[in-house]
Amino acid sequence: MILFPAIDIVDGKAVRLYKGKYDQMTVYSENPAQIALDFKACGATHIHIVDLEGARDGGTPNLKTVLEIKKQSGLFCEIGGGIRSMEVVERYLEAGIDRVIIGTAAIEDEVFLRQAVDKYGDKIAVGADIREGFIAVKGWIERSQVTADEFFENMQNIGVKTIICTDINRDGAMVGTNLDLYRTMSRRYNVNITASGGVSSMDDINALNSMDMYGAIIGKAYYIGAIDLKEAVKAVQ
Repeated sequence: MILFPAIDIVDGKAVRLYKGKYDQMTVYSENPAQIALDFKACGATHIHIVDLEGARDGGTPNLKTVLEIKKQSGLFCEIGGGIRSMEVVERYLEAGIDRVIIGTAAIEDEVFLRQAVDKYGDKIAVGADIREGFIAVKGWIERSQVTADEFFENMQNIGVKTIICTDINRDGAMVGTNLDLYRTMSRRYNVNITASGGVSSMDDINALNSMDMYGAIIGKAYYIGAIDLKEAVKAVQ
């Protein structure tokens, strides 16, 4: 299993939201690239980056910060948030980002999603942000009418290889991850699933690893010291 320690960015700073709420934000660092170097020192090989302003408003408002993270760390970097056009996809991939994550547009613009997957293959991942069984969009602010199962089925049919699956109600809440959700989805669909939201202890890491999950994102638990990243990396090797 691949561990993806996370850097969420607002205004060039590393932050965390509570359950995706922009008015409940904690700033952890003014220098996200330094956090990436800390991840690397712990043995991490991959980083999950989210441009939260991009997720809410579209575009690449924190492009400079994202590229600095990639440049300084040299690690595999995937980026989500605001990726709603081929122009944005190409901007990131041509600048050296390894994978982009399409969220809202995977629901609202299937033509674009198919175009991106056809052109870039497994450099395109999709975010399945789930609230009460339905996919949420626009930085988790709105809930679509598409169920998680409908979404996964469609993504598999389109040829998406990797889905970052987040249980929004557990994100940043430090209540443990939704093992039942990930177990069910991994058995039901032939895609690589990265578990996100509520990964808050070594018990979560070990449980996901034993399920042969493709990946797991570590967010708040790293920043508050609930998970020792060095120990977690060793546990999944």
